[in-house]
Amino acid sequence: MNKLAISASSLLLSLFALTATSCGGQTSSEAASGAPVQAAAADGATSPSLNIRYIDSDSLMTHYNLAKDFQEASMRAVSKIESARQAKANEIQKFAAAIEQKGRSNGYLTEASYNADMQKLQKMQQDAESYLAGLSRNTENELAQQQLQLNDSIENYIKEYNKTKGYDAILFKAAGVYFNPALDITNDIISGLNARYNKVGEGK
Repeated sequence: MNKLAISASSLLLSLFALTATSCGGQTSSEAASGAPVQAAAADGATSPSLNIRYIDSDSLMTHYNLAKDFQEASMRAVSKIESARQAKANEIQKFAAAIEQKGRSNGYLTEASYNADMQKLQKMQQDAESYLAGLSRNTENELAQQQLQLNDSIENYIKEYNKTKGYDAILFKAAGVYFNPALDITNDIISGLNARYNKVGEGK
């Protein structure tokens, strides 16, 4: 069950493949202003400046409505599996208790009738394991599809967003040790994603 309980942080790790971009040093004045980074070339000249921005993925997963909906769906899926497991366990336990009680009260007139009930109990256990395994597989497949859809949604929007911005790179915050807060475009991305997601919902 633990592998199905997808937390927001573990969901993020499976959603995004981050590409680290190497760049040169940045002066304090450039960091404060959010100015592009000047990378030193081998011949001592400066290469073209890099215009970089970043996104806080934790905040993105917390506030993007599609991500929240998928997180709620994963919680419901895990709860459904747990409820099914408990129901099957109760059913098996009840029948096992009935066999025990019948044996104590000499309710089995023949060994064959006792064996028949024991075989039925074994069959119930096997069927329960098979059912729960199938339910888990289906849930895992659904969650994997949701993760792909969420990943595609974010990636495609960022590409569209950057067509008008022209940044050289947009990184996730986890890709670096430090980013100047002035380079944070998380709120812009969240606003754009939610606006587009809400429009889709309203059109249905």
